[in-house]
Amino acid sequence: MSKYDALKKGLLEDGVIDAKEVVALRKELYADGVIDKEEADLLFELNDATSGAANDPSWNALFVEAISDFLLKDEVSPGVVDEAEAEWLLARIVKDGVFDENEKALIANLKANAKSMPAKLVEALK
Repeated sequence: MSKYDALKKGLLEDGVIDAKEVVALRKELYADGVIDKEEADLLFELNDATSGAANDPSWNALFVEAISDFLLKDEVSPGVVDEAEAEWLLARIVKDGVFDENEKALIANLKANAKSMPAKLVEALK
């Protein structure tokens, strides 16, 4: 059982992520200053479960920022979306069969801020 299971259950109870929940989630995720894979997976699970809901706009901002931090502020390939990260990202995006607005904003942010990313990622998400 993940340490985030209870948090996820609470956040998804009403099917919407509101501003207060975003503040609490941000505090929890950034407590150690780093977004790890488990936290990034949690964010995608929350996004998939609430895609199309009337979420607070701050949810989009947190999702984009935190996933970008996970991919671009890692020790293995800082500033770059490497092959392994691209595979993970593609798998997470296609998992629910919907390329939603948060995911599109994430890709736009990565295109603007990554020093490089695999062409297959860019092509797959056009």
